[in-house]
Amino acid sequence: MNEFKQKHRRLLRWTSWVGVLLGSWWLVVQCQPSGGQAQADRDFGAQFLNLHDSVKYVGKEVCRSCHADIYDSFLQTGMGRSFGLADLHRSKADWSGHELVYDEKLNLYYQAFTRDSALFMREFRLEGKDTVHQRIAQISYIVGSGQHTNSHLMNINGFVYQMPMTYYTQEGRWDLPPGFEGGNNSRFTRTIQTECMTCHNAYPTQVPGSEHKYLKVQEGIDCERCHGPGALHVQEKLAGKIVDTAKGPDYSIVNPKRLPVTLQMSICQRCHMQGNAVLKPGKSFFDFKPGMMLEDVVSVFLPRYEGDQSNFTMASHPDRMMQSDCFKKSGEQLSCISCHNPHKSIEITPSVHYNNACGQCHTESDPCSLPMGQRLSAQNNCVSCHMPKSGTSDIPHVTITDHWIRKPDQQSQKKASSIFTGIASINEKRPEALTMATAWLQYYERFDGKRSHLDSAAFYLRKAEGHPNQQAWFEAKVHWLFLRGDADNMLRHIKQHPGLAEATAGWSAYRIGEMQLQKQQMVEANQFFRKAVEGMPEQLDFQLKLAISEMQLNRPLEAKRRLEQLLKQQPDYVPAMTNLGFINLQMGEDKEAERLYRLALRLDPDNQAAEMNMVGLMLYRGQNAAAKIKLQQILKKYPGHLQAQQILQSLS
Repeated sequence: MNEFKQKHRRLLRWTSWVGVLLGSWWLVVQCQPSGGQAQADRDFGAQFLNLHDSVKYVGKEVCRSCHADIYDSFLQTGMGRSFGLADLHRSKADWSGHELVYDEKLNLYYQAFTRDSALFMREFRLEGKDTVHQRIAQISYIVGSGQHTNSHLMNINGFVYQMPMTYYTQEGRWDLPPGFEGGNNSRFTRTIQTECMTCHNAYPTQVPGSEHKYLKVQEGIDCERCHGPGALHVQEKLAGKIVDTAKGPDYSIVNPKRLPVTLQMSICQRCHMQGNAVLKPGKSFFDFKPGMMLEDVVSVFLPRYEGDQSNFTMASHPDRMMQSDCFKKSGEQLSCISCHNPHKSIEITPSVHYNNACGQCHTESDPCSLPMGQRLSAQNNCVSCHMPKSGTSDIPHVTITDHWIRKPDQQSQKKASSIFTGIASINEKRPEALTMATAWLQYYERFDGKRSHLDSAAFYLRKAEGHPNQQAWFEAKVHWLFLRGDADNMLRHIKQHPGLAEATAGWSAYRIGEMQLQKQQMVEANQFFRKAVEGMPEQLDFQLKLAISEMQLNRPLEAKRRLEQLLKQQPDYVPAMTNLGFINLQMGEDKEAERLYRLALRLDPDNQAAEMNMVGLMLYRGQNAAAKIKLQQILKKYPGHLQAQQILQSLS
């Protein structure tokens, strides 16, 4: 072990913390030194000059000019093939068009096909042998290396959405994407926001004030995601400033192997530990750079269970590894790059490479206990026994290597069930109360909405009342009140903190506006929706809500202009079509209203607002018989639709 590693091995120690969370015990396990040790690592990382905000990214093609061999091998890795333009060359899927995917909940079929070298996805519905709905959309990007999956995205004027078909390579089959199953098929509307894009790809150029609109997206994870911005390094090399790295680091760019393990792991954890990611106040997913402590930007939480530990998520490799005795007994010196060369594809890395990594600790004095016959039948492969492949809890049709290194008998010791015991930050030892409150709010909203989780958030909000960042605390409480649907206390909250309420923008302003609508405070709600749009002008839903608010305040011309502008930004945005059609009908422009309603239903045949607006159009034209038929069709699909029932009864 070199001098650097010996130094940092003394600095690092295994820490675990067991705390009480509202009556339930939870365990925090992470690669994270405490106190002065953590600061020592921060100080070491800060020596790398390319962490400075003034240093720009240059792109992997610039790196290629000096590092051609590494560039070529890296492009064959999963990271190098993680994202790209949609074409047959980079896809692993079957594009013959013969395989159909059927969503029985929505009664929709999907088919992938190619035409003139472009890739497409077709959605359709049958009644008998008749096609009663069809939508064809061109695929813009393929995400995923194809080692496990290829998923598909479409770009509409810079707005990026996931499409409703994924190819599962290991089973050689098409199916709905993860999270689209069981009636949750969002079809062509799942937005690809910053967190997703910045882990599945190099950093994009995002439109300010947007969550999923991009001016430019890269093609694959690049060199600078692990080494940091490269402009200073390139500048120094072009100026002839060459560093003898045999004598010490080149501080113009981060080399992860030079970092203490906590900083190495922060790089890997940024994307290979996806879960409930809580950004620190004022931070974004663009702020983390290699050489930094990940916890200074984001704290990543995962649920913890008592009982069966065999289920785990796809991107949980560091979490699983850090639960291993191998990690703990190494003095926390075991890291991802102890076994993996990020520049080489795991698909071509021989098993002996990983066996040799095991052999660094498990020498002849600590031999494998299996009889030689069994070892030979397993090809003497340590990983096959101690890190078996398994399915994941979040991605169907996929098996990956479980990075919790255990003896086979430990793997089989399972209890009958898994009992949820709390959430734990994987990369931060003791998250502050405000971070914990936000983690519970996000867990409730995004993953598993149980009232008890809001109670946990309330516990930590009370603890955080004196937080130095009062704006962040105020907005976290706004979030909590919004999720509770507590309009009365929301109004009290903003009245008690008028300055903080005035400073809100984006999501917090939107949430306040929604609660004010509940209390019929139309003018005040309109003001907060306007603030939401000012903070995030490219958030389509905020602009839509502001337009609806203008309609409610009897400002139809303002609302109409805003909705027309929305459809110029995103021509397939169905909610804008239904509301713009309604305004046109109010103005007596029934033909334009019909055009918009029909367009909305071609894109989304089950859009209830568009279907009910068509009923309104028929009644406006005096077509009562047609309106009855339409209402009966709506009630056949949605038997409990109260408004449809009332209108049909009035026409009887």
